Amino acid sequence: MKRNSNYLIRKSHRYLGVFIGVQFLLWAAGGLYFSWHDIDYVHGDHLHRPQPHLAAGITLASPGIALQQLRSTAHIDSIVSLALINILGKPAYRITYLTTNGRIPVKQVALADAATGALRGEISQEEAREMAKALFVPDKDISSVEYITVVSKHSEYREKPLPAWVVRFNHPDNPAIYIGARTGTFESIRHDTWRNFDFLWMLHTMDYEGRDKFGNLLLRTFSVLGLVTVFSGFLVFYISSPTVRKWKKRLKNN
Repeated sequence: MKRNSNYLIRKSHRYLGVFIGVQFLLWAAGGLYFSWHDIDYVHGDHLHRPQPHLAAGITLASPGIALQQLRSTAHIDSIVSLALINILGKPAYRITYLTTNGRIPVKQVALADAATGALRGEISQEEAREMAKALFVPDKDISSVEYITVVSKHSEYREKPLPAWVVRFNHPDNPAIYIGARTGTFESIRHDTWRNFDFLWMLHTMDYEGRDKFGNLLLRTFSVLGLVTVFSGFLVFYISSPTVRKWKKRLKNN
């Protein structure tokens, strides 16, 4: 009976080790990649300049002018924020507000010329090109410009403001700068190192739906099985160690 139980423990540990070992290998590979890459480099900070500030002597119109125009064209439940931003060296107001779609509040964004208070439209393709060109550090040509309105859960631009302009450059790292069409600002930059990091992050979190959710059922299950595998390894050592057998025999004889 004891021989059968020892065999079952060894066999269970062996198969658990193979099953869990693959995920442990992925966790280790991801951990090595994360620890060997500076997070600022991953974020692409070396590829873009800081967004320029506005001059201190600018003349601004009252934001109330823009709000009055906005109230005449849209139903506004409440104002979330009002920000002064820089669009190609010109001041602009970014108004974030809530409107109601049925009973569900929906966040909306509008831009206005801060010099006159007049509402303006989204960032145009030409403006997006100029903004990206001014932000990008290497002197490289733009390879493509794309206007996006939807993204998947696995997109490199997930959970960011939409619609947006994607400006790509001819560069070995395949960088893409994202400009919010309605926010009027630079939102993010993505390049190959970030994409590799993001893929390994998905394997690390085991969130194969959206990549960023910790605490999902699959991760919890593998974490528990990992502990079971480790403890079964200790148990295999205990039942198969000659030293332990000698120690137990000595205790029995005493």
